[in-house]
Amino acid sequence: MGLQIYILRRILLLIPVIIGMTLITFSVSHLIPGDPAALSLGPHAHQDQIDAYRHELGLDRPVYDQYFIYLKDLFHGDFGVSLTTHRPVGQDLKEYFPATFELTLVALTITVLLGIPLGILSAVKKDKWLDHASRIFSLTGVAMPIFWLGLLLQMVISYHLGWLPMNGRVGAQVLATHPLHTITGLYIIDSLFTGNWPVLWSCLQHIILPAITLSYASLAVVTRMVRSSMLEVMEQDYICTARAKGISERLVVYKHALKNALIPAITVVGLTFGMLLGGAFLTETIFSWPGMGRYAVGTITSLDFPAIMGVALIVALSYVTANLIVDLLYAVIDTRIRYT
Repeated sequence: MGLQIYILRRILLLIPVIIGMTLITFSVSHLIPGDPAALSLGPHAHQDQIDAYRHELGLDRPVYDQYFIYLKDLFHGDFGVSLTTHRPVGQDLKEYFPATFELTLVALTITVLLGIPLGILSAVKKDKWLDHASRIFSLTGVAMPIFWLGLLLQMVISYHLGWLPMNGRVGAQVLATHPLHTITGLYIIDSLFTGNWPVLWSCLQHIILPAITLSYASLAVVTRMVRSSMLEVMEQDYICTARAKGISERLVVYKHALKNALIPAITVVGLTFGMLLGGAFLTETIFSWPGMGRYAVGTITSLDFPAIMGVALIVALSYVTANLIVDLLYAVIDTRIRYT
């Protein structure tokens, strides 16, 4: 019963979070100099046309009035109409978000599957060559800009070696000859469900480079966090007791130490999901990935207020949801944790 009450309380807390986020985003977007109506109509529009369009969009009203109208529409599920695509923002997000979500999931999978084992090995082999290599790898990942790594991978892997596609989500010719029946909007999942193996192979080829680019920085952070947590746990008295009892080193590391060291690592992984979702903007632009990040870049340059706020809202909700899942995982990993 305590767990259900805790989840309900966290869901109710979403309401002030959403309101606060929309207030900040709305205020910042309207402080940017420029006229969305003029940008939308183009440089050859007359002033009377611009004024009429501003009136149609409600931009001639006071800012506080515009905000309350937006908030009222938002709680009715209406994100507004994009000034760039001239379609409902909700429809645009429904089209672009699955691509970003799929890329983020693959990048997060790479981060977890590589970051946690690397952190464990680095802690177990402390001050040895493997530990030094892991730390150099981590420092490089933290220091290296995403856009530079993406361009480097494109130049070496795609252009010079020709091993993987340079951009896009799936091969256009493959998709034309083997049409994909979309169910979830996630091409890898949908191609698996429908048995469309050519599209699946093409999707996997296209997603490798952007996923590696997106995951590299977070992979380095997770590796460092797991190493630090493991080193701290390995010095505890119960670890020394387990070793004194003659328990094998493998059991000491993976059964006794890792379980307690995973709590801070899981926290970082949860925050990493939101960071990856936000960091996909640069990656999607570099690799021409048809996702929410690339959509957001286009709307920001045209001062498309409804689209900007819609993207910000989705990212904020993803952060909060990821944190809730992480909090629930605490009780699964450590049975001493109870929500009352």
